[in-house]
Amino acid sequence: MGTEAMFGITGKDFVILAADMQAAFSIIRIKNDADKIWKVGKMLFACSGPPADTANFMEFIEKNIKLHELRTGLPLSTKAAASFTRNELAHALRSGSFQTDLLVAGVDASGPGLYFMDYLASSEKVNKAAHGYGAMFTLGLLDRYWKPDLTEPEAIEIIKMCIKELETRFIVDLGNYKCKIVDKNGTREIALK
Repeated sequence: MGTEAMFGITGKDFVILAADMQAAFSIIRIKNDADKIWKVGKMLFACSGPPADTANFMEFIEKNIKLHELRTGLPLSTKAAASFTRNELAHALRSGSFQTDLLVAGVDASGPGLYFMDYLASSEKVNKAAHGYGAMFTLGLLDRYWKPDLTEPEAIEIIKMCIKELETRFIVDLGNYKCKIVDKNGTREIALK
């Protein structure tokens, strides 16, 4: 768990993810415009951890999911992509692990799906999730305001509340946040301010 914040929430027909934009090494901020939310097919993967691990692991996952689509002609469901990713994390544990925590989000025939995954390859389908130190401040808000029929404007307001909570209570200034939504029409980035 690093000084990062990454959180997601499902709505009735969408999933929204938000992540801070800083890349750090130890106590040094390397850059403040890092995009930690990757578009993979018609899904979103939010990935936190050391910048080298996240970039290497996400490029590996992205290319292998694309390879599967090219070989079979079929896109992976969100559940299948999460299972593949979890399996690759589990294999990496035995041969030089990636210190990556992930949120996998997608909307397919089974509806919206959000999967919580940590660097030890545990995985669970959830309605709301957070990683990093930011999780300590945001999980309570996500629990309090999530509901099954959440609309997009309501979800955006919850994300804004989470960011405001971090800006108010967290001792580390995480800078700007990037927010993306996936729904049946694909993925898009939204402005929070």
